[in-house]
Amino acid sequence: MSTSQHKIGSGFGARSTAGEVLSGIDLSGKVAVVTGGYSGLGLETTRALANAGAHVVVPARRPADAEAALGGFPGTEVGELDLADLTSVEAFARGFLGTRRPIDLLIANAGIMAAPERRVGSGWESHFAICHLGHHALVNRLWPALRAADGARVVTVSSAGHHSSPMRWDDVQFERGYDRWLAYGQAKTANVLFAVRLDTLGAEHGIRAFSLHPGAILTPLQRHLRQEEMVERGWIDEHGDLADPSFKSPEQGAATQVWAATSPLLDGMGGLYCEDCDVAEVAEVAAEEGEWVGVRPYAIDAGEAARLWELSEDHTA
Repeated sequence: MSTSQHKIGSGFGARSTAGEVLSGIDLSGKVAVVTGGYSGLGLETTRALANAGAHVVVPARRPADAEAALGGFPGTEVGELDLADLTSVEAFARGFLGTRRPIDLLIANAGIMAAPERRVGSGWESHFAICHLGHHALVNRLWPALRAADGARVVTVSSAGHHSSPMRWDDVQFERGYDRWLAYGQAKTANVLFAVRLDTLGAEHGIRAFSLHPGAILTPLQRHLRQEEMVERGWIDEHGDLADPSFKSPEQGAATQVWAATSPLLDGMGGLYCEDCDVAEVAEVAAEEGEWVGVRPYAIDAGEAARLWELSEDHTA
């Protein structure tokens, strides 16, 4: 069952924080899994969900770093997971399923941006592998735990960066020339398409899926960018201080994924792309970078979503 891709008037906006979005929502007894939930937006997401009563499992490529960042925060636990390694994904999923716990909320938050060319897994381009394929494998291997919940939600953190590239079906793995921003854009489009197809397949089992743009925020996601590049883009000044007033704080940046994961307004809906704590409108016409608002039609196309799912199944089976 598809849902209309239009704003619903959530009452929240671009400056809402994760804590504000969760005000009055009791997540006691709920289990959440937040990939990358120990840094940047992920850390704020973990904090907000735990403060609302959820038990948050944080799969991490560097478990020791995750433990240190969470600092023994109540209601959290850390597991080991490398999204670029299917053996690691399998091991994490097997261990979790062994606990016989349901998963009420799964937020696919971990990712990379504008990274140098790198091959992982079976020669996969790293953005596509880490942002999309690893999460595809993780969700499918955790499917029994999602089905065991009383209405699970899966949320994939995409980006307005999806405007820069549809799926490149003739060269998904960038074997004929690499561009780090197009690689990031394709991976973010894949995040949206994944939620569209997952919702189609999961709705009859009570599993609904959403994707989102969190907004522009300075976090460790920018680790691959030189300071000069961020100055040129107008994000920071020459002293390294924030220069763009449209940027959000991490607490504000985490709000949309928390809202998508928990808002009762989204009950019965799914397959939607969200931004600024609301469902986004469709961006029918391409815009210049910096004016990317809404979701491009190619990112919510059901046929594209089914094609990506089949490709991802072939890669991760």
